[in-house]
Amino acid sequence: MDIFHINETQTLKNPEDYAQLLKAGGFLWLDATHEEVAANPEEWRNLVEQISGTQIYDLHLKDVSNLSHPSYFDATQDYEMVVFRKLTLTEETVDVKSGNKRKIPAALNKLATTPVSFLLMENVLVTVRPTQSRTVELARQRLLDYKYKAESTTHGGRLPASPEELMLRLLNAMVDQYLELRQPLTQQLDRWQHALLDPRRPFNNWMALLDSRVELRKLDNLCEEQRDAMQELRDHIVDNHDGNSRAKDLLLVRINDVMEHISRVLNHARRLEASLESAVQIHFAAMAHRTSEIMRTLTVITALFMPLTLITGIFGMNFEVMPLLKHASGFWITMGAMGVIVVLLLIYFRSQRYLEDQASRRRE
Repeated sequence: MDIFHINETQTLKNPEDYAQLLKAGGFLWLDATHEEVAANPEEWRNLVEQISGTQIYDLHLKDVSNLSHPSYFDATQDYEMVVFRKLTLTEETVDVKSGNKRKIPAALNKLATTPVSFLLMENVLVTVRPTQSRTVELARQRLLDYKYKAESTTHGGRLPASPEELMLRLLNAMVDQYLELRQPLTQQLDRWQHALLDPRRPFNNWMALLDSRVELRKLDNLCEEQRDAMQELRDHIVDNHDGNSRAKDLLLVRINDVMEHISRVLNHARRLEASLESAVQIHFAAMAHRTSEIMRTLTVITALFMPLTLITGIFGMNFEVMPLLKHASGFWITMGAMGVIVVLLLIYFRSQRYLEDQASRRRE
């Protein structure tokens, strides 16, 4: 576990005199990984209690080690806890129940998530995260590389002033990872739509399409849980924050910004899911239309040959005396009559728009 002391001018990593530094001002950030906590939970809890003076409850100790825990918020008399599921950019997705690798599109296999736990204590922020976390690593590096400038007054050019602000900065960066997926997800769904509506090549990759829809539904549910957790955190700050009004307003602005980003991801996921379902419906509508076109052509052909079949059937009767049967030009008269019937039927079908060539359809 790494210990960071953050004040308004600098960030120190693993200082030996963190207790004295904390008395002088600033706050501490205790950053641990799931593996470190799972190796010895009791030892880790005792170390956090030694540094912060606050003991973590047993249920929350289990929560921070649970890799399947959904996003949620809980508050106690001693601290607040936020669990937030972040993206884990992996090469493949594994079905948890069966253990089988699922073949899904490249853009959608990045939707694997893992929880990050935040424990907000007095002047202390505790995070429990996966070992490979690009968001947390970048945040740590930015804090350590920060150079204080006395004349700097911009909001983005200063260190976080409280554990709550640092947590919200990390949450905002985690949500931004979902926003980065909007373009590849849109492009992937566009490829699905073109494949579904391509008349030259039948679509047969239905399992991958179903897996894609499942991933989008998981993203929808994930955003719902994240937004609910942020809403509960916002309500808690509104009801219980004891700081000055300006600090409280800044925290509410940051929470509203995180919630707005989550809502954007949620709306985008729902639009993609609706587009995918519409593409499937259009696919089946196009298939039905093509089947109808084929059946109409076959029906016209059948209608053309029905009178001809009738004529050949009549002249195939075994009667000795029949009109034109022994006439020298009877065969050609019959063939001419059959040809006239076919032409008249074609003219009638064309007038009724039963037959339309591809050129006329393109012109329309």
